[in-house]
Amino acid sequence: MKKLSLLIITFISQFYFTQYQPKNISSSDIKKANDWVDKTYRSLSQDEKLGQLFIVALYTNKDEAHISYVRNIVIQDKIGGLILMQDDAAREINLVNEFQSKSKVPLMIGMDAEWGVFQRIAKAHKFPWAITLGAIRDKNLVYEMAGKIAEDCKRMGINWDFAPVVDVNTNPNNPIIGNRSFGSDVNNVVNSALAYSNGLQDNKILAAIKHFPGHGDTSTDSHLDLPVVSHNLERLEKTEIAPFKALMDKGIGGVMVAHLYVPTLENEKGIPASVSKKIVTGLLKEKLGYKGLIITDALNMGAVANKFKAGELDALAFKAGNDIMLFSQDVSTGKKLIQKAIDNGEISQDRVEESVKKILLTKYYLGINQYNNINPENVNDDLNNASHSALVQKMYSNALTLIKDEKRLLPLDCKETYYYIPLEEAAYETFLAQINTGTTVIVKKANEINTIPAHSKVIVGFHKDNSTAYKPYKISDASKKILSDLSKNQTVILDVFGSPYALKDIDISKVSTVLISYENNDDSMKATANGILGQTKISGRLPVLVNDNLKFGMGMDVGAKISTNQTDRKNSSETKKYKTVIE
Repeated sequence: MKKLSLLIITFISQFYFTQYQPKNISSSDIKKANDWVDKTYRSLSQDEKLGQLFIVALYTNKDEAHISYVRNIVIQDKIGGLILMQDDAAREINLVNEFQSKSKVPLMIGMDAEWGVFQRIAKAHKFPWAITLGAIRDKNLVYEMAGKIAEDCKRMGINWDFAPVVDVNTNPNNPIIGNRSFGSDVNNVVNSALAYSNGLQDNKILAAIKHFPGHGDTSTDSHLDLPVVSHNLERLEKTEIAPFKALMDKGIGGVMVAHLYVPTLENEKGIPASVSKKIVTGLLKEKLGYKGLIITDALNMGAVANKFKAGELDALAFKAGNDIMLFSQDVSTGKKLIQKAIDNGEISQDRVEESVKKILLTKYYLGINQYNNINPENVNDDLNNASHSALVQKMYSNALTLIKDEKRLLPLDCKETYYYIPLEEAAYETFLAQINTGTTVIVKKANEINTIPAHSKVIVGFHKDNSTAYKPYKISDASKKILSDLSKNQTVILDVFGSPYALKDIDISKVSTVLISYENNDDSMKATANGILGQTKISGRLPVLVNDNLKFGMGMDVGAKISTNQTDRKNSSETKKYKTVIE
């Protein structure tokens, strides 16, 4: 009898299956989950079932008409979820509480929080971009960071972080991925993404690897127009698709499908992957065997919104094999067209049942089968405090990458005097203040370099504007000339507070020491100063192929000369260890 019960549970769990499942779940808990899914599904009308397939956007920086519009969709169209956009955390919590109370099935609340909820909530604390994480060798730290992001998501009532990006960024001119990618090496992308995803999901926040089948070698922003990825199948399988294939059986709960045209995979001209049955069903579901939630990229993006009518686009995406239509622009029409396709025999009711039950089971496993109101009080302080700063500086410290140090200038000698020239457009004062705590640094403006005594030790900082992940990384000709002039009769330490791609067309052959700090913000500047003063180790590795001389994996280790961080060592030893297991 016991064996028969287990067989029944196994059968049910295979029928109601989703990729994400809490670790160490018992057979009895699986049965409870399936019973809830079965009971809930039977209780839904056809209109309510179709509503589960849609997620719409909620902005708090728009007017009351927008809020009323979303409220009406929640009530009338009985949608399955919301994606939170800019930018008031407390207001969003209050609205989510209200909308959850009006929903028969609790809403799935999502957010693009690749570098934490700061991506949408300006008062939250910013975590490093993926390219910075790709430079960190100890992926336990990425896991730890994702756990903190999960904590912030929970604080806001978010259940699904649409992250991480697993696109392999092989195109330095990529206008939309770039800093959002872990880099240009498939294995590093996979191991970083797995650590990030597990850090979320071990804390009951769903992950979504994106953007299938691979957005890393594009020169067009899909928010504006349809990018084309024209590689042959061998290249696609080796690079673009490879991270998705490696991660398919690792329990990651979601895959987001991109608005890309990939002619090798879709022979009908101009059909985006997101509405291609060959790609979503044929490749992702059947060939790769993915059984988790499949969600479109935002349906308001120009790559598809300029080509298809709202509503029609939703129906096409569902026909292709997606479970959830994200950022729907016309839920009501989308539902009607999906039902019409069912009535015409173009889509089976079984297909609706498959997607809805996957959605319901995921909701149950995430613990949102019953909703408890979130308290908005002090949310901004909870999303941005000393615990965030300490962790984020540890991440930047471990990412700091030393490309060369011919004269062994690092760590800096606290007894020496150094000159410092901040170049490019962004702030530098935090770096200056921090480095002056350990040695003497004299600031010189770009037009004062001739006043620096010959054979001095000069720190040059390329401080790039990192206010968004999409800012240009290129260094101005004026800054290049200053670097070149200084290198003739000074000993130069160059630090790039920006993308490593900034070095793509810079001659560093006569520069003694070259560091990459990846980003220009208070946390990265403090961490960099501590690293070059010897207060923390330097151990990062270049996560991208920059040019023929600067290749993936480059980097030198410099040990800390001052042991001041007993607390960090203690915290590190207590951090749950996470080992990547990708072959």
